[in-house]
Amino acid sequence: MTIIDGLVAEHRVFLMLFDQVEHALPGVKTVEEIGLLCRLLEAPLHDHGGAETDLAYIALDHILHQKNHLTRLHHDHQEIDVLLKKVEAIKDLQKARTQLKVALDACRAHFSEEERTVFPLIEKTLQPETLQILGRVWKSQSHLAR
Repeated sequence: MTIIDGLVAEHRVFLMLFDQVEHALPGVKTVEEIGLLCRLLEAPLHDHGGAETDLAYIALDHILHQKNHLTRLHHDHQEIDVLLKKVEAIKDLQKARTQLKVALDACRAHFSEEERTVFPLIEKTLQPETLQILGRVWKSQSHLAR
């Protein structure tokens, strides 16, 4: 398994989770429940973003000089964290539902961008052996892979 295989697999798990959260949103009765949904997403998304940054992006960063593109993706990770925290601060139920959907859509868009542009670039740039080694490191660190 390569690092890209692992990260894409995590994306699929998150996308299924996002669909389930969205499906549940109309039945949520309190802002506290929405806050709980956010907290359930925050830690695994943060860990996933850290793995992308520490394993995939950094390898690419050393080889290429595409700082602007990678800087934007780093910023996206931070923005997603902020969006989820923002949802937790909202006291109006309907606004919290809407903002959580915005955060989920931002995550989906970010995953799509990575899969369309960054991951193929990483696969093109790094040697297959390096991708395999990074995949083993990812697997040893990932909570979703266990």
